[in-house]
Formats: sequence, C-alpha cells, structure tokens
Amino acid sequence: MLFVDYPRLLPAGQLRALSPFHLPADGELAGITLPADTALASARLEMVVGKAVLRVVPEKGDGRAIWQMRASPLSYDLASGAPLAPLSRQDLAKVGMEFGRNFGIDGLVAAITPISVDQWTVQAFRANRPLYRVDYADAAGSSAYIAGLTGEVVQKTTRFERFWGWLGAVPHWLYPTVLRQNPAAWSQVVIWTSLTGCFLTVTGIWVGISRLRRGKDGAIGSPYRGLWWWHHMAGLAFGLLALTWVGSGLFSMSPWGLFDSDAGSVERQRLAGLMRWTDMRAALANLNRLPIGTVRVESAPLGGKTMLIAIAADGRRVRIDGWGRPAILTRADVAAALRNGPRVVSLSLLSEGDSYYYAHKEPVRLPVWRAVLADPQATHLYIDAASGTLLRAVDGTGRAERWLWKAPHSFDLPGLRHGALRYIFVLPLLAAVTLVCGSGAWMGMRKLGRDLQRTRQGIRRRLSRRPSFLRSRSQS
Repeated sequence: MLFVDYPRLLPAGQLRALSPFHLPADGELAGITLPADTALASARLEMVVGKAVLRVVPEKGDGRAIWQMRASPLSYDLASGAPLAPLSRQDLAKVGMEFGRNFGIDGLVAAITPISVDQWTVQAFRANRPLYRVDYADAAGSSAYIAGLTGEVVQKTTRFERFWGWLGAVPHWLYPTVLRQNPAAWSQVVIWTSLTGCFLTVTGIWVGISRLRRGKDGAIGSPYRGLWWWHHMAGLAFGLLALTWVGSGLFSMSPWGLFDSDAGSVERQRLAGLMRWTDMRAALANLNRLPIGTVRVESAPLGGKTMLIAIAADGRRVRIDGWGRPAILTRADVAAALRNGPRVVSLSLLSEGDSYYYAHKEPVRLPVWRAVLADPQATHLYIDAASGTLLRAVDGTGRAERWLWKAPHSFDLPGLRHGALRYIFVLPLLAAVTLVCGSGAWMGMRKLGRDLQRTRQGIRRRLSRRPSFLRSRSQS
C-alpha cells in the first residue's frame, strides 16, 4: 500500500475528464421547479452528453446536505429547465467515450454493464445508483463507473490497480464487498479485531519481558535459541511499534465517537452564510461569459454573498461575483466573512502546508488562508485563497486525531511523507514487524499442532489401559 493505494477517482481526475462547458444561448432558469427560498448546500454546472447541466444539493434544516433524503443531487437541463432524465444506453456510451478521450484512455468502449455493487464501488454505489460499469478495450484494462441518474463518472480503475488492491487495500482494510457494503457491521468488525490485536500485542510484550533471564556472565538475555530467539528479541525491539500501528488503526475508526466533530459543517455554514435558490438563479442569469477552458462552475458563497468559481481542467480557478464579473478574493473579504463567528486570533496566507493541512496521499490546494479562532477549541480554518471555500476545519478533536491516528499509522511526518527517505525508513520497520508477527504465528501453529498430537496420543493411551471388553465396546 506504500506504492499502490485503493483505486479511486480524485477530484483532479474528474475535472481532467470533463468537456469544456458552454452556456446555452437561451437557458430556461425559470423552468427549474425549485421554490425560491430553497436553501442550497451547493450548486455546480457542467456538461453531460453535450447538455449544460445544473446540479444542486439542498440543505437540511441543520445546514447539512440532504444526502440521507435523496441519493443524488438534483440535476436539471439548463436549456429546457427540465429535470435531467435517466441516461439511456446510448447516452452512457457517449459519457464513457468522452471520459475516456478526455482522461487519455487509449481504447474504445467495449462493454456497458449495470451493476449492483462490486469491490470498487462499495462506497460510491448507494449514493449513485443505478450504477453502470464501462469497460474499455485498452491495454491497461480500464473501467469507469457512471451514475445512471446524473451522468457523473464516480470511479475509475485499471487492471494494475485492481490486482494490487486485492493484495493490499482490501485485506488491510478488511474490505471484502460482502462486509463493506454494511458500514455498521464493517466498522464493528474493524474495531473489535483492532482491539484484539492490541490485546495480543500488549500480552506478547509482557510475556517477552517476563521471559528475560540473567546469564552466567550477568548479562540479561533470552533463554531461547533459533527462531524462538529471533522472535523474542524482535518482539521486544519492535513490539511497541506494532502496537502503535494496531492502536492507531483502531483510532482511525473513531471508536465510540472518540474523534467525532461538527467543526467542519458548523464553520462552513457560518463562513459561507445562507445561499438560496433565488440568489443562485440571479447569479446564473448574469453569467454571460466564462474564462476560456472552463469545464465546471461551482457555487462559492462567502459571508452571505452568492459567488461562483469557474474551474478549468488543469485546476485553475477564477472567482465570479453575482453580476458575472471577475472578483479576486482579498484579505478584507475573508476577514469580513469571519466576523460572523468567534474572534480571529490570526489570519495568514500559507503557500505551503502546515502540521494540519498538508499533502500526503492526495494533493491539497495552495495557497490558503489560515484563520485561528479564539474559541475554546482554538479551531484552525483553512480557506481556499481563490474561491473563499472552507477546505478544512481542525479543532482540538481534529488535532488529537492527527497525532494519535495519522502520524503513527501512516508516518505522515515532515520529511517522511514523500520520496526515497520515506521508503528507506519505513520498509525496514515493516519488515521487522512482519518478522515478529510471522514468526509468532508460525510458532503458534506449530505448538498448536504439537498440543493436538499430544492430546490424541493421550486419548489413545487412556483407551489402551481400559479392560479389553470396554475397548471392544468403544471400538464397536
């Protein structure tokens, strides 16, 4: 898993695969049947099979997106104002061809298959059903997954990623489809197997310490020889490291709500302010011209003002106000939006990541505004310098999670997140812990086999001592 992660289509990959966006000449915003005062969590524009499509996600009363109430965002054809109809097989083929061409897949669409759920869509299936898998006739064995109601491509895999995923991420995360499609059951299995691993590791360390003996020369060492000696010494040297990995794996599940926090949703709503459909409709009506290369337009409200952000395939972003004019985000804009919450201790522009906002397995947007709040949690807010969107909120719980889970489990420490030094440092440690666990498991199985053999021999001896007429009766 150091080299090949679980297959997933990152946001940058989604952007790269989108076709250039074109506003319809005579859009029918008035035909979109949404109440004017509908509160929106988000809105975005993009192309689907040659149609300009608006996708909106309403909010619940508590400010969260209503994913629980509706599986997909509401999608509308901007040219007619009508809800986007489920995609036909021909439309799915067009989406697949556009995605493959824009993403650089060297092969035509070979097959389109409706799926229930498979190993690579256990997370994406429920929110995007009906889901279709598009297989390409390329050398890499590429597959893409398309949501049938919205036309969004939500996952992409290759034969290489699937092969190593079965050997790496699936067993490591206990990710078999039959278990992972039931999130509650999967969570409990991971939590209790991690707790079992912690118990076994702690008892192993305790036994290892208690078995140390003082030799004739006065030196303290192991009384064992051969493989047992290697297991004893390696367990004492690297057992604590094994415990930190198993324990941090347990923390990754936030057992019993240990790391639950609502800082992200609360601060996001506070910073953005209320966005209603009537305001978004007015902003879209004023959107007459877009920067060249735009593939997506997203809502980016800030301080109660409805703003838009035009995004290019390479990630470039241009902020647009409600009148359709470019609007560069300034420090004053961010400071004004932050007045709605706790007092700001500091506001600084970061061009590089810090201890709580950094690139590890995924890139992060830079530069960002970092605001430190004077609330009891000393919450850190990381705000996109281009759009004003809140990218991350880290409170006291988030900082504890970062150091108790991410730091020990993934070694995401400065200087060890990327490059050759990471592998030089991590691979020998992985090998040492593998020696401890592998030798312990092998010796345990050998001892179990010997114990079973002794038990059988003992039963035979007891039977052989019984009177002849009882032996014959038991044999019969």
